Amino acid sequence: MAPNRHWIIVAPLLIAVLVCILLFAFSAGKILVVDSPVPSDVIVVLAGETSHRPEHAMELLNRGLASRVIIDVPAQARIYEFSQVDLAKQYIRDLPHSSSVDICPIQGLSTRDESHDVRKCLDHLPGSRILIVTSDFHTRRALSTFRHELRIKSFSVAAAHDETQFGTRWWTHRQWAKTCVDEWLRVVWWNMVERWQ
Repeated sequence: MAPNRHWIIVAPLLIAVLVCILLFAFSAGKILVVDSPVPSDVIVVLAGETSHRPEHAMELLNRGLASRVIIDVPAQARIYEFSQVDLAKQYIRDLPHSSSVDICPIQGLSTRDESHDVRKCLDHLPGSRILIVTSDFHTRRALSTFRHELRIKSFSVAAAHDETQFGTRWWTHRQWAKTCVDEWLRVVWWNMVERWQ
């Protein structure tokens, strides 16, 4: 095959691949975010970020999307001399609806392990419809993980936004880009390795 003829075949293929990569890159941030809360029995706030996630859960509670909230708190974590569980208890005491909020102490460090800890906390509560609240960039993976690991429950997810950490136009801020790349690596790991273990 003549070199020019070879290039005529390969060039459109390369252009198509490049276009697909660019389309994915521009959509990568939006693909990560799922924000579709539905009325549920319990709201579960995933561990990690401790300001926007609980705040958003309280908004959803006030809107009547559930009657109870469970806040996941790392059982062993400390902030200076205070345990994170004790700080969470203090936070809950100061809430207007404190009687509707509980703590779920978690041991796991991954979203998958956290889902197993959450299962234990949900065992004594009625209902099977769970609304997950987590950071916007974490919503797709969290929803996939919980649906896979706790198949007897029904899950939806609500996105808590923190503009200092992430935005769907990830290429416009250094921190957003780091968060986007890091989360995509976790999404790939979850789908290619962890969910099959």
